[in-house]
Amino acid sequence: MNLCLIIDEMHPSLLPMLRSIGVEGDYQPKLAAADVPAALAAKPYLGLMVRSKMRITAALLAHGPQLRYVARAGAGVDNIDEDALAAAGVTLVNAPEGNRDAVGEFAVGQLLALLRHTVTADAEVRRAEWHREANRGEELGTKTVGLLGYGHMGRAFAKRLRGFGCTVLAHDHDPAVTTDGNAELVPLAELQARAEVLSIHIPYFEANHQFVNEAFLAAFPHHIWLLNTARGEVLDQAALVARLQSGQVRGAALDVLDNEKLATLTPAQQASFDYLRTAPNVVLSPHVGGWTHQSYQRINEVLVEKIRVLLGE
Repeated sequence: MNLCLIIDEMHPSLLPMLRSIGVEGDYQPKLAAADVPAALAAKPYLGLMVRSKMRITAALLAHGPQLRYVARAGAGVDNIDEDALAAAGVTLVNAPEGNRDAVGEFAVGQLLALLRHTVTADAEVRRAEWHREANRGEELGTKTVGLLGYGHMGRAFAKRLRGFGCTVLAHDHDPAVTTDGNAELVPLAELQARAEVLSIHIPYFEANHQFVNEAFLAAFPHHIWLLNTARGEVLDQAALVARLQSGQVRGAALDVLDNEKLATLTPAQQASFDYLRTAPNVVLSPHVGGWTHQSYQRINEVLVEKIRVLLGE
């Protein structure tokens, strides 16, 4: 029997999709993380499907020696030990194709909100304040936008930026990445020299921890706007606050934070968060860039197709 243990909430279309390729989904989204090892050992599961409930480690994989794949319902795989999977002969599949359009659209909206002061203007009018000149904005079409990372998310954003007529630059550490015509691929130093907007689209892993730090931000001669729809840990939040306070960063839109469990912030994290949540030139959202009704189902479609191909090999 081809079984897959599913330990996180998924769109209800998942189970019939899995059955259509001969996989029986054991849907246990309420299963506590501490109980997953025992559940994995209880049946001969070939697959494990997760979102972000827990880390997938070598110790966990030992409870499912028959596993062939781990499916991450989303793009980021920072909660999965890829070396442990490789050592165990387990294939990792994820679904960045499923929510890339959602992220691309969301990033456009966040950038426009920064440039046109829509969040602060809304709050002012609700307070019966009418400040037109103070809310005079900037046009996106006049800007040079730099994308740090040019994978699925960066490409989706660049595609949508084309219609505004702005200049789009992109840098990716992978030399195999090629342009698709929506952005000019440039060295990192050139992106920093030219960009007036920085949008972060790199994954999180140990080598990328606080990749965007004080020195990185200091390399931009322009006063920039900054967007992060990737992972909070790739950005040094304290460095961002310092640059916002100095004016070198003109505004920031953050869909992710360095610690998204707000009840567990360290004193340093609390200090930076307290500044960000009161700053009028900062737009915050709760990691919802890829979180749409359409992407919720599309992620299933992508994962099921990848599982079908994997099992058919």
